[in-house]
Amino acid sequence: MTRVSIIIVLGISLFASCAEKEDSAGKQDDTTAAAGKPLPPYIVELESRVKANPDSAGLRLKLAAALDSIGAYKPALEHMDSLIMKDTTNYGLWYTKGRIAEDAGDTIMAMESYDKALRIYPSADAMLGLANLYAEQKNERALLICTNVKRLALGRDYDAHADFIAGIYNARTNNKEKALAFFDNCIANDYTYMPAYIEKGLVYFDNKAYQEALSVFKFASTINALDADTYYWQGRCYEMMQVKDSAALRFKQALNLEKGDAKITEALKRVE
Repeated sequence: MTRVSIIIVLGISLFASCAEKEDSAGKQDDTTAAAGKPLPPYIVELESRVKANPDSAGLRLKLAAALDSIGAYKPALEHMDSLIMKDTTNYGLWYTKGRIAEDAGDTIMAMESYDKALRIYPSADAMLGLANLYAEQKNERALLICTNVKRLALGRDYDAHADFIAGIYNARTNNKEKALAFFDNCIANDYTYMPAYIEKGLVYFDNKAYQEALSVFKFASTINALDADTYYWQGRCYEMMQVKDSAALRFKQALNLEKGDAKITEALKRVE
């Protein structure tokens, strides 16, 4: 399939294709994850510079990205809308809006933004962004997009992303063996791709194959010793196997890396 025909496929009304429409308010009703707290100095400085130079698209884009990074999704999206109003055919602006909307938990807005970006320029990044959302919705269009991205032969990084998303689709639709094969392909292209290890381990975990899951999570922690998820899921495996001392140790390791994480804290309480 050519790049042009990919856009034809993706251009079908997103509202008609989404079986699971999420609440558009979503996380966006929380204006910022840091509500009630002072903004970081670098964001205050950026806001001041934008006020002094309201026509600077570069500054406004930097501010939107900075706000997104602290969970201030609503103002970040407002800045993106302001930029898009002045340049409606800018692929990069629509793609960035999609990323911020995805962070905000507004799946419909994210899909619409990626779709509009793709109508302007058929970028593999926007294709994969859209495919990832389809995969989570158990929509087989995810596989179509991933297949076509791989046909573009853009390199191992893109192949890894495409295989990961295909793995997610198969994991969500309970195709265990296919999911594992895609995650393995992803890791073969990028052995540092931590989400693939976690999702691979979760395929085993969800099927109560806790020892197999534990082996995956343990190996992942040797690839990246600073990834808290690898220790958290080791802890969950030990917890399910009723090895509480080992579970507590792994949860503590995870908590050292993600201090104050409520999920890890609660897990530790369960086994102590």
